[in-house]
This record gives sequence, C-alpha cells and structure tokens, in this order.
Amino acid sequence: MSVGAEASPGDAKVTGETTRKAEPDYDPSVKPIRRYAPERNMVELGVFGGLFIANKSHDLYDPVTTPGEPIKRPAADIGARLGFYPLKFLGIEAEFAAIPAKYSAAASGPGGSGFIYGVRGHAILQLPMYRVVPFVLGGYGALGVSSAATVAGKDIDPVGHFGGGVKYFFNRWVGLRLDVRGLIGAEARKEVGAAPHLETTLGLIITLNRKKPKVAPDPDRDRDGFRNEVDNCPDTPGIAPDGCPDKDSDGDTFMDSVDKCRDVPGIAPDGCPPGDRDNDGFTDDVDKCPDEAGIAPDGCPVRDKDGDGIPDGEDKCVDDPETVNNYQDSDGCPDELPKEVKQFHGVIQGIFFDFNKDTIKKTSTKTLDAAAKVFQEFPDIKVEIVGHADEVGTRDYNISLSQRRADSVKAWLVKKGVSPDRIDTRGVGPDEPIDTTGTEAGRAKNRRIEFKIRQ
Repeated sequence: MSVGAEASPGDAKVTGETTRKAEPDYDPSVKPIRRYAPERNMVELGVFGGLFIANKSHDLYDPVTTPGEPIKRPAADIGARLGFYPLKFLGIEAEFAAIPAKYSAAASGPGGSGFIYGVRGHAILQLPMYRVVPFVLGGYGALGVSSAATVAGKDIDPVGHFGGGVKYFFNRWVGLRLDVRGLIGAEARKEVGAAPHLETTLGLIITLNRKKPKVAPDPDRDRDGFRNEVDNCPDTPGIAPDGCPDKDSDGDTFMDSVDKCRDVPGIAPDGCPPGDRDNDGFTDDVDKCPDEAGIAPDGCPVRDKDGDGIPDGEDKCVDDPETVNNYQDSDGCPDELPKEVKQFHGVIQGIFFDFNKDTIKKTSTKTLDAAAKVFQEFPDIKVEIVGHADEVGTRDYNISLSQRRADSVKAWLVKKGVSPDRIDTRGVGPDEPIDTTGTEAGRAKNRRIEFKIRQ
C-alpha cells in the first residue's frame, strides 16, 4: 500500500476467520462440531482390534471328539467390516472377526491353541447430526472354532449380537470407532440355554461415496482487505477508498494517495501547484483569502459567525443563531413562535365531524374561526393539517376518511380568507395513534385533527 493510504471503513474489511483460505474438505461457515457428519449412501470400510471375553460355559468345541474347556480370557480380537448407509441414520454392516484363543488345560484335556472366527451382519442406528456419532446395533451370525481334535476340534454355532458405541470423524475420509458388544451363543452341554460373551473393539474407519462439500466463495479474492462487494477492483489489490490500485490522476508523478491536489498537476512537497498556500485550488494571485481554504468564486470560506447554517451575508443577526421552529427560520435571528400561533400547533381540540363522514359539526365553528383569524394575522405562517382515524374498519377506508376530513378543515379556512397555498393536508388513518387502540377512550383520542406549523 502506498504512503499516505488510509484504512478503509471497518465494514469493508475482511477479518480473522474469513481471510484464511478455506480448507478443501468443508465449508468454513459450518461449525466444527457439524463437519464430516454422516451422509446418505455413504460406504464405510473398517478394520478393528480389541478383546474377546468368552463365557466359561461356551459351546465352542466339538462335543463328539473333545470335551469343553475354558477359553483363557481375554483373547485378542481382530477383524474387518464393510458398511452401507442408505440413510444418514440407518445402515447395514457385515463383519469378519478372527480370535486366536487359548483353551485351558484341565482334567478332561491338555488344552492348547484354537482359532475362533466370527461372521456376522447387523443393522445399525446412529445419530447423524455431528462428527461425533453415537450408535446402537443388533444382528445375527455365527462363531466357529478350528483346532486340533485334542484341543477343541471343529465346531460352529449360530450367535446373535447387540451393542453400541461411538464414532468420531477426523475429516471426510478417516474416523475412529469404539464398539462394545454382547454375543449370545449356545451354552455348553445344554439343549436349551444361552452363554453371553463380551467383545470390545477399537477400529479405524475409511469413508467412501461422500458428496463433495460446497465451499463458501472467497470474500476477498485479491487479498487487499476489501470485500468483493465493496471492492471496485476485486481481482487487483488496491487501497482506500475503493480497493483499486493507487493512480496519478493529474499526471504530475504524485500518486493520488499523497497528492493534496490530485486533479491539478503540481510539484513537491504535496503535489499542488505553486502559489497556493491554502491548497484550495485558487492560486494566491486570485485568492482573496490565500491563507484559508475556500470555494468559488473568490477562494474564501463561507462565513457563518454564529454557526446557524445561514451565511453572514444573508444573516440578519450574525452574532445570534437562528431559532429553528418553522417560524421565520430564514432570517438568521432567534425568535419564538407567537403564543397566538402556539395554540394552533399540535392536536386541535374542538373540531368535530358527523359520524363516519367528513361533514364538520356546527360546534366546531368557534375553534375554526379562531384558527382562521390567527392565520390571517400571521400571513407568513404555513400549516399542514393532518387527519387521523381509529383502527375500526379497514385501513384504506380510514385513510380516505381522515384525508377527506383534513380537506374539509382546509376548505373551511380557505372560505374564511386563508390562502390555499399556505395549507397542506394529509390523511394517515390509524397509522399514527397517540393512545391505546384497545379501549373506546383510547380510540376517541386517536380520532383527531392536528395542525403542524411549517416554514
């Protein structure tokens, strides 16, 4: 950024989180806990390892050739799984588990090594809102054993299983999974009976078939600190005030960021023409105020001694500021709204109309005649007559009724000699209540005529 460039307004800046490059596998507008949550039609591949704790009354042996012996606990448990999730919360999985086990020696046999294996399938229900995914499952399969005839022989039994656990996804592709299962198999030497086994595993997840995430567009493509929507040159780094590169508008080799006279060629030190001490564009030979920056036609500033916004040349009271009250506001002098006029500024009591009509009742004559007299005594006063109605009925009808009533009051005053170009009317219906609309007393106050004195 060139010397002298100023920072742009805060609302044009890109700060903190939005300036860093978005990681390729998530939308940065998504909260971290919601990233990488499960998706429809997602495939999961997994490997796992853990512990298998067999029931002492297991049936994993050949009852013809080998008596049952306890399996040493715990035994190692390793395997692989394949899952498919047609819905975010529901999936099906198939698994194979390998359990290299040791059968204890006993009076009935010498014990030894046996290879236990499991093949199973199950349905899985999960909470799919976050990257941390709790789940429950249940299914069916088989546990088998393969060993020497003197150890356990060969056998295979049907086994049901149930359990739960939790997954955690590090990113779109990789996660971690913890399972705790109960396996229900046959109980040894019993025709009717069940032996529960316990299995605990920790595994790695690889996910496939995720949708490509939508990444939010870069809010500052040229990285100059100006958001694209306020950057007039969004693809080229620039400076204040518009995000475009610095330039030399007047061709005097002073860049606009440091050139105090960027529309007029100049010289050092500030890029302004020679002989313009106040840098207002008027050279000293024609500037009637060479040490004060001014404007056309003479290079002098507009004088307003009392700071009331009325130039001294038009201000009748240059030392005293104008009182802005819609009464003689252009003369530059302090004043007060005459008390005769004050009584006809605001809600006017004593103006009545026939029900649901714009016809003025005779009881209003005294009030309206007094108003007409005041407006004739002060011919420079102008007034806006505003008609109001309550909320009973449709809004369009009430606006029309309040406008017609305001017009009726104007017609009365004009008939009494007040110039019509001094009077404006406006009907606002129920839109500007001054009291509650829930009671008759409140609605009565809302039905009113207001005079607003204006300049």
